[in-house]
Amino acid sequence: MNVLISKLFILFSFCLIFENVFSQKIDSSFNTNISSKISPSKFIVSDIIISGNRNTRKYIILREMRINVGDSIEPSEIHRKLSESKDLIYNSTLFSIVELSPIFKDSNKVVIKVNLIERWYIYPSPVFKLADRNFNEWYKTNHADLGRVTYGVKFSHNNLTGRGDDLDIFLLNGYSRNFTVGYSNPYINKDLTLGLSIKAGLSQNREVAYKTNYFNKSLSYNNSYLDKTVFYVGGSLKYRRGFYKKHSFSLIYNYNKINDTLLSSSFNPHYFNLNQSSISFLDLIYKFQYLKTDNVNYPLRGLIYEIGILKRGFGWSGGINMFSISASYNKYYKLRYKFYGSIETSGNLKLPFEQPFINQGAMGYGSYYLSGLEYYVIDGVASNISKFKLRKKILDVKIPMPIKNRWVPYIPLSIFAKTFVNTGFAYNKDEYNTRLNNRFLSTYGIGVDLLSLYDVNMNLEYSFNQLGEKGLFLHFKGSL
Repeated sequence: MNVLISKLFILFSFCLIFENVFSQKIDSSFNTNISSKISPSKFIVSDIIISGNRNTRKYIILREMRINVGDSIEPSEIHRKLSESKDLIYNSTLFSIVELSPIFKDSNKVVIKVNLIERWYIYPSPVFKLADRNFNEWYKTNHADLGRVTYGVKFSHNNLTGRGDDLDIFLLNGYSRNFTVGYSNPYINKDLTLGLSIKAGLSQNREVAYKTNYFNKSLSYNNSYLDKTVFYVGGSLKYRRGFYKKHSFSLIYNYNKINDTLLSSSFNPHYFNLNQSSISFLDLIYKFQYLKTDNVNYPLRGLIYEIGILKRGFGWSGGINMFSISASYNKYYKLRYKFYGSIETSGNLKLPFEQPFINQGAMGYGSYYLSGLEYYVIDGVASNISKFKLRKKILDVKIPMPIKNRWVPYIPLSIFAKTFVNTGFAYNKDEYNTRLNNRFLSTYGIGVDLLSLYDVNMNLEYSFNQLGEKGLFLHFKGSL
């Protein structure tokens, strides 16, 4: 296993070494073509013509452009600014197709044409949600039990007033209940720098994870009653002055209630670190994000990094009180011959180290997992995951729609073959130690990614882990 990991990493590093040389050749050829046609010292942007924005306000689109009417641009800068503007507009997730092209009017004037196709914004759709952490656990561990399904309806409008504002309503029942309403407006001031979001939700669950055992399996208490109730309400203020940097400040009120039985010595008296079955607390959160990439949902080139600070509760120790710092750094490289490399690393630190069970979750939830260890939960008060991937685009087609419409003229389909290596570490105090805690973790494998309309992607991976296990895993992601 170690030999294979070394070979994969060497191949990955070799590709990254030559990335800058290849990308410079592509950019220089584009600039040479422009300079050969027209060679003034600078171009003046005389107009920006936008078409296809039936619902989206024009100023929302102009907000994402690195070019303004009246700008003087050097010929060597046109390609870069158009490319960055295209990425910014696309990453607003308001459009399925974004095309920018320059039209040269005379020796020193240029008109920028922006052709857009808006996404379908309204989603009144049925919901079929699994009670388990991921599809693999539901299918294998719980034998695809349909009784462990939450169903209902979801209503989302992703561009309610044409300003990129979102309205979400969830009404779910079945294995658990969930009622959620939220509204987010990215721009509430004239300068388009401030945004605001509010959200409230109530969930009730029949199954409550109360402990992680030595084998890193989540132990759950399950009966016919709704034994856990969670209510929250909160809001966020967001600040974005430039193009790539975002700040957000959030305040959330939380209420948790569980069955008294779960606090007994037979289950977990450290669930809240308090001798009470219900608790209220506040979360105060600050988050900074730098995002400069071609596709926020499936990046192939660019850079994303984040820093987050969370203060939970009013005290500094005991009960649910916690101070947490998290950070991530993701770099994506476009290589030659349709190869793409990436390095993704993220980590979290929680203080003090004596934390209740509800604050100890680390690996195995959401996107914070090691490929090949999806069936395991690895708690920790300090953790890190690093992922190295090498992808090769093997298919890129556009499938025509049988019925013509203005939202989806065709269905794009891209297929990537990939190889990957994941590493990780999760520290926890000795009294909560398990066989995967406090040790270096590594997995590796091969896979296929299918990327389609609205950046919905399916990841099929065959992974190996250091426990000698191997298997096929399926993951779904996207912006719907």
